[in-house]
Amino acid sequence: MSRIVLGDCLNVLPTLPDRCVNLIVTDPPYLVNYKDRSGRSIANDVDDRWLTPAFLQLYRVLADHSFAVSFYGWNRVDRFFAAWRGAGFHVVGHLVFAKPYSSNSRFLAYQHESAYLLAKGRPALPARPLPDVLPWKYSGNRLHPTQKPVESLKPIIETFSKPGDIVLDPFAGSGSTCVAARESGRRFFGVELDATYHAAAVNRLQQYRRAA
Repeated sequence: MSRIVLGDCLNVLPTLPDRCVNLIVTDPPYLVNYKDRSGRSIANDVDDRWLTPAFLQLYRVLADHSFAVSFYGWNRVDRFFAAWRGAGFHVVGHLVFAKPYSSNSRFLAYQHESAYLLAKGRPALPARPLPDVLPWKYSGNRLHPTQKPVESLKPIIETFSKPGDIVLDPFAGSGSTCVAARESGRRFFGVELDATYHAAAVNRLQQYRRAA
């Protein structure tokens, strides 16, 4: 199982068996109707009707005593917490990625990304705990308006999964999680709703295979 599927995760996830993945790392829409400078947008970024059903499915497909890492919209954190806890996850950590630049400036200059570490059951403590403040390398956002850097995702995957495990990203975008999983010796399963971003992810992984 190493592929990225084009489709809505609310339709794809119910087709997966219970407890079939070992780690979830995902960057879902932040519910802020985001558009970048070139006008690119993200599907389902307007309302949260998908949020609770998606995380209920994610809890179901995640193996017992395993982790999920979810980025989130900081000004919509109450909605994300409700969905995570309603699905059965409990919050066990918070990750902050310090940017060397400001992505936006209003009341503050916004220079970080953040994600919550969620647990299903009682996972074993990692042998080498990850620092909760990590560096961030600008991806350039060439393939996706909120493209996450592979360099920032690999330490998460390597800390909270084992070689050969399956890493799931149901909001795969341009495939950064899947590339990071492959580079870390893990298998992956991604789902992406937007055909343009899905094509970019598939092409990216094909280029990776040719270079390997």
